[in-house]
Amino acid sequence: MKKIHTWFLALGLVLGFVLTPVAQANSGPDEMARNATEEVASIVRQDREIRAGNKKKIHTLVEAKILPHFDFERMTRLAMGKNWRDASVAQQSALTEEFKAMLVRTYAASISSIIDYKFEYKPLRMNPGDTEVMVSLEASKSGSPAIPVDYRVEKQVAGWKVYDILVDGVSLISVYRNSFNSEIKKGGMDGLIDTLRRRNQKA
Repeated sequence: MKKIHTWFLALGLVLGFVLTPVAQANSGPDEMARNATEEVASIVRQDREIRAGNKKKIHTLVEAKILPHFDFERMTRLAMGKNWRDASVAQQSALTEEFKAMLVRTYAASISSIIDYKFEYKPLRMNPGDTEVMVSLEASKSGSPAIPVDYRVEKQVAGWKVYDILVDGVSLISVYRNSFNSEIKKGGMDGLIDTLRRRNQKA
């Protein structure tokens, strides 16, 4: 799980950063990812405060440039699995907000690491009219083997949205689903919400 978590933090930053909604809506998912990757790396290299860990600036950047391009409601629903149906509307809303807050924390903690990696994108397999596709790439840095990364994305009104990331074939959503199931068994739905809330507040 540590490997998946680490790569998600580093690579979850590369999608949807800096493109305007109009530009993103008119771009293919692979083009969007490629352009965003290059732009993000450039921003981080040039901004000394981000590289130095300026929390306020990093969080502002994450909130403004990353979050709008992820479908957190779907990510939370998939991570919850069958338990999602047992949650009330209020609980679903709370779970989505706490899950999003957790990912904001982890993105912010790893944003500077993107400059260490090189990204090689694979040819996109997409048929006309497809609204869900996989964007595949390999990420590598000096002295380490390349690792395959796949983004599951869906075309929505505002453009392509990420709803899962696979690292070496292992789904981020599946990793969190196992963790969430364990927490629900111990303390129920409210127990999971409280656990996520405490971790976010502590951080």
